[in-house]
Amino acid sequence: MSVLRSGSPHRPARSLATVAGILLTLVSLLLALPGTAGAAAAQGAPEPSHPGQDWAGSQIARHEGTAAGGAPPAAPLASVEGVDVSSHNGNVAWSTLWNSGVRFAYVKATESTSYTNPYFAQQYNGSYNTGMIRGAYHFATPNTSSGAAQARYFADHGGGWSKDGRTLPGALDMEYNPYGATCYGLSAAGLVNWMKDWFATYKARTGRDAVLYTSTNWWKQCTGNSAAFGAVNPLWIPRYGSSAGELPAGWGFHTIWQYTSSGPTVGDHNRFNGALDRLRALANG
Repeated sequence: MSVLRSGSPHRPARSLATVAGILLTLVSLLLALPGTAGAAAAQGAPEPSHPGQDWAGSQIARHEGTAAGGAPPAAPLASVEGVDVSSHNGNVAWSTLWNSGVRFAYVKATESTSYTNPYFAQQYNGSYNTGMIRGAYHFATPNTSSGAAQARYFADHGGGWSKDGRTLPGALDMEYNPYGATCYGLSAAGLVNWMKDWFATYKARTGRDAVLYTSTNWWKQCTGNSAAFGAVNPLWIPRYGSSAGELPAGWGFHTIWQYTSSGPTVGDHNRFNGALDRLRALANG
């Protein structure tokens, strides 16, 4: 045990206030790092209570409305018709869709880290078995768990990828919160970091850059119109009208356009922005 001798310099112990200040600074720095913003926001957030009612565009239609009924917009010369489905569609008549010209499908696989689509096998395998190019998507809830946790859950429950020429990269569905605050209680920087965490984890697991589904209005409101993803992640944009309209910052063109929520057989119909060989190229990576 050391003894303070007479004449030795006396160093006063740090005050509790000083120590507390250092700890607070460290916590603030950690929360600012990518990968931690989502975890911080997840404190106390419950798991989704009605995930079967959440699908790509369910909240877009609710918040942004849908176009008046009538004939679909004219298809460009180079485009491919597609659909997206979730559990609310039940068992899908894939042969009917194939015979009507549908050639690709996105299927909801998961939400948060607690939900898997009970119709996933019929929808994901059924579309494939009729000859379609298919992919899976994840409905994000950034306030329930980290981006990395949700990306891992998605990859483990249907969101994987294989280079078979008919499996599209996974898609991340970012839209209005069905359970509360529009932007999930996160700042623009927090949401951007959460998505970076999700995309990086998904790529590490699958080798693919995922597709991003989002609307321009939500993107502007909740990310400050971030341009962080446009150079890497293909854009799947919902807009129920005669054109895809204004795109979020960072993208010069869209890859997929969800143009209606009231199309034949399943409701949500999409167009791939290019010919079938380009869609196959997206599937192959």
